[in-house]
Amino acid sequence: MIGEQRVQRAPGTAQGRFRLLTGAVLLSTIAGSAWTDNPVTSEGPSFTAPITNVTVPVGREAILACVVANLSTYKVAWLRVDTQTILTIANHVITKNHRIGVTHSEHKTWHLHIRDVRQSDRGNYMCQINTDPMKSQIGYLEVVVPPDISDDSTSTDMVVREGSNVSLRCEATGSPKPNITWRREDGELISLGKNLEVPSIEGSIFNITKVNRLQMGAYLCIASNGVPPTVSKRIMLVVHFTPMISIQNQLVGAQEGQQMTLECYSEAYPKSINYWTREDIIISNGDKYEPSFSDNAYKVHMKLMIRSVALSDYGSYKCISKNSLGETDGSIKLYHIPTPTTEPTTTSTMPIPTTVDLVESVQWSRQKPVPSLEPSSNEITDASLSTVVRSEETRLRGRPSHEEPSHEAENVIDSVDKHKSVDGNIGPRRIDNTPQSMSSKSSTWHCVTRSSAVICIIVLSALS
Repeated sequence: MIGEQRVQRAPGTAQGRFRLLTGAVLLSTIAGSAWTDNPVTSEGPSFTAPITNVTVPVGREAILACVVANLSTYKVAWLRVDTQTILTIANHVITKNHRIGVTHSEHKTWHLHIRDVRQSDRGNYMCQINTDPMKSQIGYLEVVVPPDISDDSTSTDMVVREGSNVSLRCEATGSPKPNITWRREDGELISLGKNLEVPSIEGSIFNITKVNRLQMGAYLCIASNGVPPTVSKRIMLVVHFTPMISIQNQLVGAQEGQQMTLECYSEAYPKSINYWTREDIIISNGDKYEPSFSDNAYKVHMKLMIRSVALSDYGSYKCISKNSLGETDGSIKLYHIPTPTTEPTTTSTMPIPTTVDLVESVQWSRQKPVPSLEPSSNEITDASLSTVVRSEETRLRGRPSHEEPSHEAENVIDSVDKHKSVDGNIGPRRIDNTPQSMSSKSSTWHCVTRSSAVICIIVLSALS
């Protein structure tokens, strides 16, 4: 029985060995077809171009290309260098990663496909040819990540009091590391104090020293690293301050019946309650008054229209602004302007006297009424003029040579020379019957204006 059993086992053992031999042959055949040396050609396979490095945004597909010449029956494989993981051999995908794929073009260009790229896929990839010795080259896959602002590390909307210090913070992730830029949402310049204004601020932290109402508004934290899309976050900066009122014209005049508008400008935040008063009574909209308010951010333009000004409307008006932080007011006085009246005006047409007329009027004012036409005893007639002249010449020749002419005569001669331009028609003229008590100046004046120098001297001598 035992012998029979052994005989029976022998064939079974031989059959098992045959099966093992057959399996070894099949494995060697598969291995040989997959990764063993084959009869070499005269030249052998080679790489005709290096692997181009690839940069792909996360979530996209990355494709690396390996170009081979004279491959013949040799095989091309792709490996992950950092983990020494075989990804593909020829047309077969070895790794269990379903995102990996391989394609080729006429066994010359072999493409490694990585779909839905992740940041963990970043690294070096090797293309191998199973020659002896092995031939290989390496390419790099760069995975870039668009910026993303971290809400946990970024400031939210802020409410501060005017004059306090403010620090705005913005943090972002991405590959490469994003740059942070601050801008105003309305496009206005950013005020940094001391008359310094800039269009933008660089850096993750934006500090404002002693913030004021002009710096209130929405700011944008913009993160960019060259990988689209650029992202931003809006941060609202609210500055609280007590009301303030400004008035351009505090004294306004109006006529009766005229329509007049009073104006005030208020600034306050939180937003203020605004109204007009007259003698501590709030003015409401009606037939006589029309108050109106227009606001822009923290500014309010207050108007009060008086439809027809009456005498009772003249006086002081107040514009009042009030919020949770305080209250302020401004005063405008409305005064009366009389209504103009039209009256006829009289224009004088009196002629302005000339120099000659003025001299003649002075002369005639000094003269007495016109005497009678008959010659008096003191008149000098034409008949006696020659006798008087001759006697005066004889008297003058008889005077001593050292005796100087009288000062009165010199004054008369000088006066004659000065007044020739006033009265050019100097000649013999009738002399009025003047008492001898008349002053010498009066006599000289008549002589200068009506006679020659010689006649004046004669007349003075006769009067003396």
